[in-house]
Amino acid sequence: MKTIEQINEKIRRGEAAVFTAEEVSKMAESMSPAEIARKADVVTTGTFGPMCSSGAFINFGHYNPPIRMEEVSLNDVPVYAGIAAVDSYIGATSESTFDETYGGAHVIEDLIAGRDVKLKARAKGTDCYPTREVQTVINKESVNEFYLFNPRNAYQNYPAAVNSRKSAIYTYMGTLMPHMENATYATSGELSPLLNDPALRTIGIGTRIFLGGTEGYVSWYGTQFNTRKEKNAYGIPAGNAATLAVIGNAKEMSTDYIRAAYFEKYGVSIFIGIGIPIPILDEDMARAVSIRNSQIETVVVDYGRTDKPVIGKVTYDQLRSGSIYIQGKQVKTGPLSSLEKARKIAAELKRWIEEGTFLLTQPVEMLPKDSFVRGLEQRS
Repeated sequence: MKTIEQINEKIRRGEAAVFTAEEVSKMAESMSPAEIARKADVVTTGTFGPMCSSGAFINFGHYNPPIRMEEVSLNDVPVYAGIAAVDSYIGATSESTFDETYGGAHVIEDLIAGRDVKLKARAKGTDCYPTREVQTVINKESVNEFYLFNPRNAYQNYPAAVNSRKSAIYTYMGTLMPHMENATYATSGELSPLLNDPALRTIGIGTRIFLGGTEGYVSWYGTQFNTRKEKNAYGIPAGNAATLAVIGNAKEMSTDYIRAAYFEKYGVSIFIGIGIPIPILDEDMARAVSIRNSQIETVVVDYGRTDKPVIGKVTYDQLRSGSIYIQGKQVKTGPLSSLEKARKIAAELKRWIEEGTFLLTQPVEMLPKDSFVRGLEQRS
C-alpha cells in the first residue's frame, strides 16, 4: 500500500519509479500485479485525438472608451459574448461566416501559435459602455486570459464506426465508405488515460494532468458521463463511458498537442493531447494499469443507420492489426487518434515526473460512480 503523498515524496527526492502504460503492459507479460506494485510508483498515459466538446475563454481587456461586447467574431468565427463586457467563449466547432473549413479550433491554434487574430465586436452602447463597434487585432500576449475549458474530453472508450449504406457518409469519425469498406476508431488503447484507471479510483476533480503541452486539471466530470456501460472481465467498458471536463492555461500550450482539423462535409474539430499520471497505490491499481490491447474491447457501430446499432465487438489488437471481421466481412481499419502523439505525451509526462517538476494530486472530490446519459425528447 502507498499513498499519493508518499509517492510525491519519492518524486521530490528523484527516487520515483515511473513507467509509461505501454511499458507496464509489456512488463505484465512476465510479472504479476504484486511485482509491478512493488516496482512501479507512477504510470503515465496519453491520448491525442479529436475532441469536439472543447473551447477557450478569452478576456480581451477594456477598450477606451469601453464597450460591452454583444456580437463578437475572431477571424470571422462567431464567438459567444453573453458573459460580461469583454469576456467571451469560443467553441472549437464554431465555423467561420465565410469559410466552413476554418473555425474556432483554428482560432485557438492560431492564438496558441502566437499569431495575430482579427477581432470584431459590436454593441448597442450604454451610458457606462458607450462604444458601439471595435475592430482590432489580438494575440495571446495582448489578451488578459486565454485558457481552455473543455466540457468533454478523454472518453474512456469509444465505439469503432462503419457504414452499411450504398454510398459514403461524412461524419465526426471521418469518411465512412459504403458497404462497410472501412472502420475508424478513436482511442489510444492501452495508453488511454481512463482505461488505465477504469474504476476512477485516482482520477477526480482537481487531478493534475498533461493538457496541450502544459499542466492542466480535471475541473469536473465531463458531459455525457456514463458509468453504466457493460464491462468486461478486466473492468473495461465497451464503448463510450466516462469523460472529463478539463481546464488549462492556453498561453502555455503548444501546437504540437493542440491542432485544428476539418472533417470533409462534416465540419471543424480539434485534436487535444491529454496525459494523466496513475499512482500505483496497491496491487489492484497495478492490475488495472497492466491492461493490454488484447484485453480492451470496444463495440462496432453502424453509422449508416440512424439508430446506430451495435453490430459487433473487437479488441484494440484487432483494430491495430489493420483489419477486423464484422458480420463475416473483412473490413480495413484506420485510427483517428495518433498513437505516435500519445506515446510522446506519456513519455513527456514521465520526464516531468522524473525531473521532479510535476507532482501528483489527491482529488478534492471523486467522480460519480453511477451516472448515465439521457436522450432529448420532443415535448410541447
